[in-house]
Amino acid sequence: MSGKEIAVKKYVVRLSAEEREQLAGFISAGKRSARLLTKARILLKADVSEAGEGWCDSRIAEALDTSVANVERTRRQLVEEGLEAALAHKYNPKSARPRIFDGASEAKLIALACGPAPEGYARWTLSLLEEKVVELNIVEKASDNTIGRTLKKTFSNRISSSNG
Repeated sequence: MSGKEIAVKKYVVRLSAEEREQLAGFISAGKRSARLLTKARILLKADVSEAGEGWCDSRIAEALDTSVANVERTRRQLVEEGLEAALAHKYNPKSARPRIFDGASEAKLIALACGPAPEGYARWTLSLLEEKVVELNIVEKASDNTIGRTLKKTFSNRISSSNG
């Protein structure tokens, strides 16, 4: 294999000296996320300018232990949206699971958990709370894990705000 492999690509990476310097700085500092460092390495390897290496996507993917799709996506983002957009992590709100407890239902859960335990029990358990929130139509369904996480978040917030 001699020199650069330039295949016919729709999204060809041509970095300026300043962009190469910026990406090299990210890598040498090492104080960025692994995702950003991988994207920086991808762009430097894919660069077909005089200073670039111009590697093919499969070679980059193999060398950086990533997928060819990630290499292609990073090149496309650079060409279409610019360097900053190619390095930025895009949050997708659809990827997160919708919350079971909104503010009002969370408040009802907390009031229930802080209230007296059911007859025959010394205190509320997560499974008792799970049954009761469904019985009272606070939520349609919830697992004891969800209830535990919700209460942990609420009580840890209360503790940390009272200490400050």
